[in-house]
Amino acid sequence: MSLLATAQVLSAEGGGFHAPSIDDFFPASVLFDGSAFELNRIMLIRLLVTVVLIAVFVTAAARARLVPGRFQNSIEMILDFCRVSIADEVLGEKNGKKYAPIITTIFCAILFFNLTGVVPGLNIAGTGVIGLPLVFALWVWIMYLGAGVKQHGVAGYLKVSLFPPGVPWPLYVLLTPIELLQNLILKPATLTIRLLANMIAGHLLLALCFAGTQYLLFSASGGLKVFGLVTFTGGFAFFLLEIFVAALQAYVFAILTATYLNMAVSDEH
Repeated sequence: MSLLATAQVLSAEGGGFHAPSIDDFFPASVLFDGSAFELNRIMLIRLLVTVVLIAVFVTAAARARLVPGRFQNSIEMILDFCRVSIADEVLGEKNGKKYAPIITTIFCAILFFNLTGVVPGLNIAGTGVIGLPLVFALWVWIMYLGAGVKQHGVAGYLKVSLFPPGVPWPLYVLLTPIELLQNLILKPATLTIRLLANMIAGHLLLALCFAGTQYLLFSASGGLKVFGLVTFTGGFAFFLLEIFVAALQAYVFAILTATYLNMAVSDEH
């Protein structure tokens, strides 16, 4: 039986169990209800993460020493990973150095926003609503187009983007519309949907397991309580998996950013 089917059975039998749903991503207003500055829980989480992210790196910069401590070592490992393993690896040393700050910002921001989904008390990823993934994707898309135009000029960029060399000219009738669709719509759309879908799925799985655990242990009767241990074990496994997915999705987004930028500045796609 699937997790969703189990949740429906528990809800039907116990009456007190409420399975998580997509409504979790549209919480009620917390502050300034009805105004232009209305804030809900997810928006407050995003603001909190932004403040924490800035504070972490400002503190690291202010406390930087020639002989680093553990905190500085951790920050430098992240920076080196983004610069060496993503920017330099994909873009080469010259372009990697140029775009490393942007790629590092994207990786760290998405990682922090993703990890709020497993932080007790927050329990939902800041990237679990489409607005933030879309902003990151549009940022990458604008950089991608801007880098291509700067490298090749408008006419040159359109030529290398829409008319790949080495293709028989009659095939351009088919290929050029596909390339146009890919560059204008598919790249930002896939970046957005990949990140969003993973964060939504992770939240629903965690919420279902732990809501089921709470219900089975404290509200269910008889032998059903034993299944609370099963849902707790599953929830803990999904908790660890979600930490891995949060880091993986930040890495995937960052490496695709580097790949797209490399495509934009190269002579051939």
